[in-house]
Amino acid sequence: MELNDDFQDGIELELILDFMMTDQERMEVLRSRWPEGGLFLDKEWVLSPRAFPLRAEEVEVVQRLGPALASFQRVAEQLYLASAEGSAPSWVAEVLDRGKPPELVQQGRAEVWRGKLPRVIRPDLVLTEQGVAITELDSIPGGIGLTAWLNETYAAMGDVVIGGPEGMVEGFRAAFPEENFLISEESGDYAPEMRWLAERLGEDRKVVRPWETEPEAWRGRSMYRFFELFDLAEVPHARVFLEMAARGEMEMTPPPRAFVEEKLWLALYVEPSLRGWWTAHLESAVVELLDRCIPQGWLVEDVPTPGFAEIAGLGVPDWAAVGGLGRAERELVLKVSGFSALGWGSRSVRIGHDLSAADWAAAVELALAQAQVQPQVMQRFHTGRVVQHPAWKDELGISLQVPSRVRLCPYYFVPKEAGQVRLGGVLAAVCPEDKKILHGMRDAMMLPCCDGGAA
Repeated sequence: MELNDDFQDGIELELILDFMMTDQERMEVLRSRWPEGGLFLDKEWVLSPRAFPLRAEEVEVVQRLGPALASFQRVAEQLYLASAEGSAPSWVAEVLDRGKPPELVQQGRAEVWRGKLPRVIRPDLVLTEQGVAITELDSIPGGIGLTAWLNETYAAMGDVVIGGPEGMVEGFRAAFPEENFLISEESGDYAPEMRWLAERLGEDRKVVRPWETEPEAWRGRSMYRFFELFDLAEVPHARVFLEMAARGEMEMTPPPRAFVEEKLWLALYVEPSLRGWWTAHLESAVVELLDRCIPQGWLVEDVPTPGFAEIAGLGVPDWAAVGGLGRAERELVLKVSGFSALGWGSRSVRIGHDLSAADWAAAVELALAQAQVQPQVMQRFHTGRVVQHPAWKDELGISLQVPSRVRLCPYYFVPKEAGQVRLGGVLAAVCPEDKKILHGMRDAMMLPCCDGGAA
């Protein structure tokens, strides 16, 4: 009798779960399921036979953050538009629009886009002794296909992965029921994982590069925009696509609204003068959760401070004094807010206590000099807690516990039709203990997260 693929997969899954697997057996399964086309272009990372376990209280926070961040983005849009129209402080829109072409600013404010926000939300969370600290929000994140594959693969080995084995694929399908993918040169490293995801989604989904297509081919269709708005000049047909989408001749998501994609929003949430806006427009439970998770932050702005005042939370009178802080006082992170190639990944990140006094002063001075065209944001640095997790050592044929610090990336999907925000899965970058900037890297483990209480 010939077995169909689904039935065969079911038998294989049952056999895998039939016994407790050794780490070596898990590694064999992991490698046997590796996609033929890979997941990232020319990228490697450390393998581990085990998913990364989260504590019960961490799982609870991660589950609650999705709806809270969706509410935050809706209220942020309202604040920006109110600011632009004069019913909220005008400086908010002015700062968020800095360095952007006027036509792109107007595009983001256009009536056709109002109420339309990214349907995938991915915060970067540092796992600390106190809980989690949100370092930024990403509306066009990589890692979706990788996390989907990791969830499927580790679930097949018996791990209770957060979101479930199909959570990423089904969450993406609910948010983007028919979109094809347009991936720029800048985002090309992620093309393999999106091709894998497109195959999993089926329904004839396509991954297209801008130089392989013409705008007319997209008329009446839906595009998942995998390119940054700062990169428009380097993406063939990009402006034509934006014009077509604005006229309703095609759909584009995430919507081309540059103000949404600024890292500065986290600093605006903790800005004392805007506290009344957030508490008036967000539910108290959302405010309580965001207050716990969003670090203290500041817009780097060379604005004179009254003689009797100081920069809130820093205890210094002006930004020149920030540049002169001692090492113990500068546990701070400086980075470009957005709309720049430097704002992508960790390219612009400067860790205050990791720099010499001269380099820190120079970084602050540069941020001030560029404030009117390329705003930078500063956040309080939160140290990741040290955890132990097994890394596979090929040369020894065994796993060894490695002291590490962790960045978590939960993927939340907002259904296109009415429905609750879904947590599809959580990707952990388990980095060497000595790293201060936590991200996917050659010597980090990239793992799905599981419920440690149920493992």
